[in-house]
Amino acid sequence: MSVASCPGCIAAGDVAEAVGRDVGLPTHELILPGVHCIACIRSVEGLLNARPDIAAARVNLSRKRVAITAEPGIDPAPWIAALTDIGFEAHEARDAGNRGQDDGLTLRLGIAGFAMMNVMLLSVAVWSGATDATRDFFHWISAAISLPAAIYCAQPFFRSAMSALRGMRLNMDVPISLAIVLACGLSLYETSQGGEHAYFDAALSLTFFLLSGRVLERRMRQAARSAAADLAALEPLRVTRIEGETRVSVPVDDVAEGDTLWLAAGARVPVDGVLNSNAAQVDRSALTGESDEIAVARGAVLTAGEIVLTGPVTMCTTVAAKGSTLRRLIQIAAHAEGSKSRYTSLADRAAGVYAPLVHGLSFAAFIGWSVATGDMYNALKIAIATLIITCPCALGLAVPAVATVATGRLFRMGLLVKSETALERLAEVDTVVFDKTGTLSAAALVPSPEMPREARQILKALAQASAHPLSRSVLPLLKDVSPAVLEDISEHRGNGVSALWNGEPVRFGNATWIGAGEGTVLQIRDTIHPLERREQIFADAMDTVARLREMGFDVHMLTGDSAANAARVASELGVDHVHAEVDPEAKQDLIERLQADGRKVVMVGDGLNDTLALTRAWASIAPGTALEASQNAADVVLLGQHLSGIPAAIGIARSARRRILENFALAACYNAVAIPLSLAGFASPLMAALAMSTSSITVTVNALRTKAKP
Repeated sequence: MSVASCPGCIAAGDVAEAVGRDVGLPTHELILPGVHCIACIRSVEGLLNARPDIAAARVNLSRKRVAITAEPGIDPAPWIAALTDIGFEAHEARDAGNRGQDDGLTLRLGIAGFAMMNVMLLSVAVWSGATDATRDFFHWISAAISLPAAIYCAQPFFRSAMSALRGMRLNMDVPISLAIVLACGLSLYETSQGGEHAYFDAALSLTFFLLSGRVLERRMRQAARSAAADLAALEPLRVTRIEGETRVSVPVDDVAEGDTLWLAAGARVPVDGVLNSNAAQVDRSALTGESDEIAVARGAVLTAGEIVLTGPVTMCTTVAAKGSTLRRLIQIAAHAEGSKSRYTSLADRAAGVYAPLVHGLSFAAFIGWSVATGDMYNALKIAIATLIITCPCALGLAVPAVATVATGRLFRMGLLVKSETALERLAEVDTVVFDKTGTLSAAALVPSPEMPREARQILKALAQASAHPLSRSVLPLLKDVSPAVLEDISEHRGNGVSALWNGEPVRFGNATWIGAGEGTVLQIRDTIHPLERREQIFADAMDTVARLREMGFDVHMLTGDSAANAARVASELGVDHVHAEVDPEAKQDLIERLQADGRKVVMVGDGLNDTLALTRAWASIAPGTALEASQNAADVVLLGQHLSGIPAAIGIARSARRRILENFALAACYNAVAIPLSLAGFASPLMAALAMSTSSITVTVNALRTKAKP
């Protein structure tokens, strides 16, 4: 049995109060792939906060990171070593201190809404009969509120429009910016001339509704992170190199071919090389998908990204850090992400047609009325009304409003949508490709049917005390068994669990450690009870595959595992297309071949070896138990190991796409009525703003229909 990945869970109980101290901004950040519960948080924070060189430490469970406040520039190697000693894999985060700043959209939305309401109150007074000096006074107050608010709140549109114009192109923000500027300018001119009408409220309501769409859209993007960056985060920033008789901590980029590295138990191999120690247990599942841990001897090849389960060991590098397998995967993932990012959303495609049309109509209205009447001032008002009434508020809200409703429903069902175009792409898929190991199945220990009930009770108690997934895999088979009462429970890193039962020693773990041959065994006094190691299919995997096939999807399964294991699992699940013994790049190649045939593939995977395929697929899903890099490569994350959410996600995505298309149709119908009215001169800028607001509200109400059962 291998290294425990969550030793904090052994002491699980009441949640302890966090011990971190609020003493300033974090200076360091460590990635902790193995934390997954409150007990893990308690163990990590307790260890780090007890160190004299750390002022405070706080764990973020959702990001699987710990933020540490200490002296800037201090080497975190001792902290990583201390965490490794208690069973937590740790790496220094490359993006510590670079979280990205809030772009202020929410603040701008709040200011625009506050200013709009106050200006509308003043407008009501004018509409109610205020005249002459009173009307002018209210208009000047409106100007004092509106102009600074519009200049500040509309900055995102102004910047985007200027960027587009510098590139000699048009986007949706060009007519938006023109409408806001012209409405404010015309209103200021009217106010200075003592005119009866000012349209500051129109400019602010336009800004408010458009910012609402941007805030909804940003909500879709907040969870998205680069898979390539997270693959890079798996590579430690520093490694321990043996120089003569001493161990020296050096940056990983300083590692050269032929260096000797020292690795603690549970450490991830940083650079390709060969094992110098006599033997070790290696977990290659992240790279190859092999479900079993591998025993390797001196001279065996070690690949960057694998985990050494027993140690400490030494290795000799065969390449420099820049030439490692992990670096190659990072480069391929970055390229694949760039390809996926070229997908054009429905809103962007609509905007490509919409923006030039809006400009053309507004300009035509100005020229036509100027020539027909000779009144350029009235022509400008009609042109502004046309810009406002055709302003793409409804178009801007069509996608984010639906997406927000859909993602909220999916979140309540246990699915986190991370990409702003994920729902659109997920609605178009016709082929589902599953990784096997960790996604559809996992290794499990099965007690012998002849094992006495008393032994099963002891086994359950020992398994509950262990944090290792393989140890705990026996628990579902012991649901009807009451655990025995044990004393002096201890988990032995890389070996197993020991305890006292009625004063007698009992042990559960590696047979070599216990001295009982090979495999995994339970020892009670001098009696040995062997456990069979099998690959267990997850409870909802079979129903999920069956439902997807009923929905008309072509289902494939790929794995780095042996052909025999793959065939057995595929047979039980009813999967027709099986691809075994494939490496990460071969998985990516398979996805590309399927999509070259005109298919749109959704990839479901959890391991480091699935990251390339996840980034290359048309859409991608990762379980919540997946490696962090895989979760960040995916468009949708299942919050837990609940594969049954996949058909629901696709169904809701299809429903959301229908609502988006309906919103586009509503926007088109609105424009079909509103544009002729504005061109004919029947709509003032204020009336145009009210009509625009009505269309935005209609689109939002239609988006709520996404809650209906897909």
